Amino acid sequence: MEKQPLLLLGPLMPYLTEELKKRYATEKLYEEKDALGFLQQNAERFRAAVTSTFTGLKADMIDLLPSLEIVSSFGVGTDSLDIAYAETKGIKIANTPDVLNEDTANMAITLLLAATRDIVANDRFVREGRWASGETPPLAQGIEGKKIGLVGLGRIGSVIARKLTAFGCEVVYHTRNKRHDVSYEYFPDLVEMARRCSALIAILPGGDATKGVISRDVLQALGSEGTFVNIARGTVVDETALVELLQSGELGRAGLDVFVDEPNVPEALFALDNVVLQPHMGSATVETRKAMADRVVSNLDNYFSTK
Repeated sequence: MEKQPLLLLGPLMPYLTEELKKRYATEKLYEEKDALGFLQQNAERFRAAVTSTFTGLKADMIDLLPSLEIVSSFGVGTDSLDIAYAETKGIKIANTPDVLNEDTANMAITLLLAATRDIVANDRFVREGRWASGETPPLAQGIEGKKIGLVGLGRIGSVIARKLTAFGCEVVYHTRNKRHDVSYEYFPDLVEMARRCSALIAILPGGDATKGVISRDVLQALGSEGTFVNIARGTVVDETALVELLQSGELGRAGLDVFVDEPNVPEALFALDNVVLQPHMGSATVETRKAMADRVVSNLDNYFSTK
């Protein structure tokens, strides 16, 4: 039986590429020297494509693929996918929710602990021989019994809340609308929630609707003893204000996994001991990335077997 043609829009992890190759006649658009010319000659063959949150899918690419029916995306984020335009063309968009909840939530907890306990700064303190020379590092902060605010309480946010409860934290949250299926305290005013919390964790979708939600006012309300953790998207925070407040000490600490212009990180952050930086590693474990890859494949298989 002839394999269904499948267009790979951008680089994928080797395991996923091989699994797709077993089932489909894959073509790597990103390896074509003349991608536009390739599409002009071959676009009508492709009913399906695979992308990722890093490669995305924009309207101009959709227009170049007149036979496209489904796009399976590696990742849970949808801000790089033009879903609204795809819907006007009758194209299905599939992503990989749920399978990454636990490890992404674990990254949020890790950043919170690493920032509040000065893990990275103290690691450097030991490596530089300062402990051996008789210096004493300053005391860090604990999270036991502290009020932690979640900006977003979706799939991943709910897992973070559960894990924070196990650490003895009091969880509160801010979302566009109050949820009636949880017992955590709801704050309609994000600035007020920040003022009442020891830490804020951002875990909400990216895109225009959430751009700059974590404003200068929110960060200032969190204050010099507060910690901000971002595992959402760099765009949800006023990054300029974040850097300035961390430099001045008006914001105490931060744990950041995402940035506005990835992989470019504001260099001013590199010199700060009160910031822990990660290269967008929220779901980046062997186990979770394999599960995400399997979901990309199953999304395609289910579509073609059941429509």
